Amino acid sequence: MKFFHKDFQKNKWFKLSLIEQMANIGSEISRTINWKYKSKKDAQLAFYRALELIEFTINDSKNKNRLKEICRAKEMLIDWYLGNPLYQSTDKDWQKYFLQFNLAARINT
Repeated sequence: MKFFHKDFQKNKWFKLSLIEQMANIGSEISRTINWKYKSKKDAQLAFYRALELIEFTINDSKNKNRLKEICRAKEMLIDWYLGNPLYQSTDKDWQKYFLQFNLAARINT
């Protein structure tokens, strides 16, 4: 498997709070949305980076009490990216969801 965030995997990612991790995932989802109508390849790469960051977040032991939400977000993001057959979430829904983590990360730093 190709890793996009090699430095995050071992050095930086696990030092971030869950809020900061989710804000970074949100940045990749925002890139996915921004590229969606311009370049399918770039949108796909941004989405794969987001999935990789979600996996790092799931594997971070300090997040064990929040795994249900993180895993559900991953499930819903995949559903959204593949065409919304089950949850019917929108680009705007995801922007609103991740905006909260961005705001909280700014407040906490």
